[in-house]
Amino acid sequence: MEHDPPVEAAAAVGVEKLRAWWAHRQWLDRPHPGAPAAEVLAATGWARSVGGAAPYLGLFARAGLGRAAVDAAVARLDVHELPSARGCTYVLPAADFALGLAVGAAAPAGELAAAEKHLGVGRDEVEKLCLAVERVLSPDEPLDPAAIRDAVGDAVRPLGEAGRKRGLTTTLPLALGLMQSRGRIRRVPVNGRLDQQRYGYVGWDQPVAGDAVDLARRYFSWAGPATLKHFRWFSGFTAATARRAVAEAGPVPVAPGSEFLLPPELAEEFAGFTAPRTPHYTLLAGIDGIHLLHRDLPRLLDPADAARPLPAGRAGRSFGSEADPQTHVVLDRGRIVGLWEYDTERAEIVLLPFVPLDDALREAVARTEAFVREELGDARGFSLDSPRSRAPKVAALRAAAATGGAGRTGGPGGTGGTGVPGRTRG
Repeated sequence: MEHDPPVEAAAAVGVEKLRAWWAHRQWLDRPHPGAPAAEVLAATGWARSVGGAAPYLGLFARAGLGRAAVDAAVARLDVHELPSARGCTYVLPAADFALGLAVGAAAPAGELAAAEKHLGVGRDEVEKLCLAVERVLSPDEPLDPAAIRDAVGDAVRPLGEAGRKRGLTTTLPLALGLMQSRGRIRRVPVNGRLDQQRYGYVGWDQPVAGDAVDLARRYFSWAGPATLKHFRWFSGFTAATARRAVAEAGPVPVAPGSEFLLPPELAEEFAGFTAPRTPHYTLLAGIDGIHLLHRDLPRLLDPADAARPLPAGRAGRSFGSEADPQTHVVLDRGRIVGLWEYDTERAEIVLLPFVPLDDALREAVARTEAFVREELGDARGFSLDSPRSRAPKVAALRAAAATGGAGRTGGPGGTGGTGVPGRTRG
């Protein structure tokens, strides 16, 4: 997506107010201790899940929820990971299951159409396989894909070398994708955790309902002020569909002539909102909703921070030139004020702050570090992230913090054995 910084909106209302408002609507300006996971997601938006720690980090930052509470909510189906917007997986509250499936249905349908065109897979063949899969699944005993293949036998067909080149070795993924989008099956993490990608499947009977207008209404309540371009990226809709949905949903400009829109019921609150004067730091995944609902990174950055080189990044690339953060981030009132990663070898957070390191930031780091160490074990960014693959990035962050990172308070060797400059490990 082309970056679309909020220049004209900032001229009308001020960039600090915009950032602080986004943080406010995302529940990142104050704690909401103990709020259930479903309530958090309903209020702040669906949490992108790619086999990493993002859902856990986001729910911990907003409501102090530990992993056990989140996993219990998943087990109760209060929340669930489903293919939804753009066909991507998000963790949704139960009230949005039907809508999430509805707006994500185009992706598996498109995959089937591509398989028909390029691999000679017939729609009838896949529909018959769907029926065979449905017969072998129970609602409470998950089967992994290998067990499903064994159970349905010849109903699954290998797609040979042509399929392998297209990332599709058999017809089974096509059937599973269609069945998920129809609410006939659901994918269950084998160990109940959202940050690992080993799954089984169970039968389901989930209605599928909702349309583009329903998604637009939710989106602008989570993300407004936002533009039509922002909504189109998040939804994956065509320009015409997105335009019609936004027009019918009825968000209003934040200022006359502005492209930045928010729900009319929030207009008065937004007009009277002022940015807090006291910092409130939160440590989040790089794909947290504060960024990914808009996917417009420069709006969260001060110009000097946007120009920073990326630790372990490609030569010549700056932080603000990237579509997404390449590490986890620290937020303060809607502004990204630091980068972080978790070092599993030392069981600590490695922090590169953009602001002076004060007691509030130290406390936020220590709190998140304890959560990751004691409850998650790691803070992977995505499914293929690992301590080994992350090691160069961790080393680069540590070196940047030691030699030039803002907020460094210790002398040589003054990191005290931790990733946080000037902090002594307790």
